[in-house]
Amino acid sequence: MSETVPEASADQARVPAPEKKDTKGSVVWREIKGLLWVLLAVLLFHSFIAKPFYIPSESMMPTLLKGDRLVVSKYPYGWSWVSPSFHIFPHWQGRLLGKMPERGDIVIVTPPGQSDDYIKRVIGLPGDTIEVRNGRLVLNGKPVKAEKRPPAMVPVDANVPCGIEFSGFQVIEADGRAYCRLPIVRETLPNGVTYDTIDLENESSGNRFAPVRVPAGHVFLMGDNRDRSADSRFNLGPPENGLGGPVPWENLGGRAEFITFSLDGTSEVFNPVSWFRALRGGRAGASLRGQKD
Repeated sequence: MSETVPEASADQARVPAPEKKDTKGSVVWREIKGLLWVLLAVLLFHSFIAKPFYIPSESMMPTLLKGDRLVVSKYPYGWSWVSPSFHIFPHWQGRLLGKMPERGDIVIVTPPGQSDDYIKRVIGLPGDTIEVRNGRLVLNGKPVKAEKRPPAMVPVDANVPCGIEFSGFQVIEADGRAYCRLPIVRETLPNGVTYDTIDLENESSGNRFAPVRVPAGHVFLMGDNRDRSADSRFNLGPPENGLGGPVPWENLGGRAEFITFSLDGTSEVFNPVSWFRALRGGRAGASLRGQKD
């Protein structure tokens, strides 16, 4: 006579298996992995698509003021060793999917042999001859169209103090505010791109620059604040800290697109209210792409 095993009751069959609880260590590791993926995504976006950029100097006035925050796109000229946010890759010549910038583009550039980023305007392309005569830009033997414009009235603040470099240009207007009253010359390049430059009409060493032909694969860069810009007219390293002549195009890190916001230099890190008080009005959203005449 065979014995039979009683079937499990319906209630017993429905009893769920005990849940496997995550240990504290596994939860922490899962959070860390999530953060690492976010950081990697941000780093890749900054390196190959676009990144923010802070204007640390007055070399691109009046177009850009110290304290402006910009968006710089990384892809318009292709990618090179300077494209990653941290310049940690070996230097190589050329660019992946490379394309030359246009005259008048505002670009981020890393001087040869250095790691800091400058921001300048593209003036000369391969084959161009660049010269400066008595403060006037000469391109391929012809003076670039230059027109005197009304002065730029830049409000004086902590980031634009209108200091010794602009000695004698500070004025008080009817509203009681102090302004830097800067003489402006508007240049128009052969491709029609037009922009304002500051011309202090002094004896700056950059007012005379002997003709230089831009080699293949190079660009010639200048700042809009012509008397206060360390650019392709000046030697690399101290004391001039320039770009040392035409710059290899693989040293271009991207193209400036537009201003996101601008701060006057009075914000305090641990005082959020001061962040809003320090905002400069009227600068957010301003395009930095070359305006054609």
